[in-house]
Amino acid sequence: MDFEDTREEAAFRAEVRAFLDAHAPKEGLRHGDLQDMRARVARQRAWQRVLHEHGFGAPNWPAEWGGRGFTAAQSAIWRQECGRSGVDAGVLSAGLAMLGPALIAHGDDALKRRFLEPTARGDIMWAQLFSEPGAGSDLASLATRAVRDGADWIVNGQKIWSSFADHADWGFLLVRSDPRAPKHRGISFLLLDMKSPGIEVRPLVEMTGGSHFNEVFLSDVRVPDAQRVGPPGGGWAVARTVLMFERSSIGSFSALDYYEKLAALCAERGGADAASADEIAQLYAWAKGLDLLGKRVQTKLSRGEIPGAEGSVMKNAIAELMLRAAALGMRLLGEEALAADSPCARDFLFAPSMHLGGGSEEIMKNLVAEQVLGLPREPDGFHGLPFDEIPRSQGGA
Repeated sequence: MDFEDTREEAAFRAEVRAFLDAHAPKEGLRHGDLQDMRARVARQRAWQRVLHEHGFGAPNWPAEWGGRGFTAAQSAIWRQECGRSGVDAGVLSAGLAMLGPALIAHGDDALKRRFLEPTARGDIMWAQLFSEPGAGSDLASLATRAVRDGADWIVNGQKIWSSFADHADWGFLLVRSDPRAPKHRGISFLLLDMKSPGIEVRPLVEMTGGSHFNEVFLSDVRVPDAQRVGPPGGGWAVARTVLMFERSSIGSFSALDYYEKLAALCAERGGADAASADEIAQLYAWAKGLDLLGKRVQTKLSRGEIPGAEGSVMKNAIAELMLRAAALGMRLLGEEALAADSPCARDFLFAPSMHLGGGSEEIMKNLVAEQVLGLPREPDGFHGLPFDEIPRSQGGA
């Protein structure tokens, strides 16, 4: 494992840091105004335009599609430095970090020309329309139907946990286009104008007081076939690409940020009692271990290798670390933690969702069991059956 940047990586990191120090908004773009999402979206779009003007709109994309062709190692350094400056992709990440790479890998040139540059410029904000009330961890059980009607698809169904769908311009949508095919083979991937007739978006008010997530109802919504990514019934491959980039993005958060926040809180209050100090030390050890795992991933990327299940391990560990750090921060604050604007309150209330976003904890453990430990896949008594012959609960019908 390489603990330090190579000479080339160090020079690149210095270039990125100098750019961000000169141009990043001083107030950052972290969490913040979940109660004032319009202001947050406007600030994020404005920063994205600055990035695009300087060639950093989507730097990991190929140069032919408006990127800078960053290597995987350079992309990792870019994410690290953006995290340091508090200016990650935020509400635009669905398009920049997930759909964009999938569209480059699976889309035709017409779709790439139409959507990639506006996405990199911040003109299009995307929402992921995957999960359903009866299809969360087992996403391939999705039941939203799409029926072909000439040059269009007619879509009916419901999606849930769709981040920022109430502010999105477009959505990327998984639909059941062939119910007679086995469940993984009858799915198509469509791009959906969120202003289309027949769409109703209902924000879900969370414990935080914000509405990060939404449910989306689709009633006879027409989607042109020209907005399909991949072949009909071949949407699962596109979805897997999206999910791979989503999990990688979640797992790239800096674990040490949570320790540093707690250490600063203790310093402000003149120290911590012995029990809290011991917990902070444990969190540091855990965060440092994750940091080293991140360096192992970066080392593989620098050498042109493809990481394995590290992203799943890091995603689960970051979720647990965030939950424990937030709980400890609340205890350290005492009565102050009850204030709506306390520095740890939002993290404490939002942290449980990290165990679900990008794939539930159990799904991540299954991936690690199969890919790292070599354990057999769980038996599936319905494998190969047409989707319409698989028993389903009433909630997922």
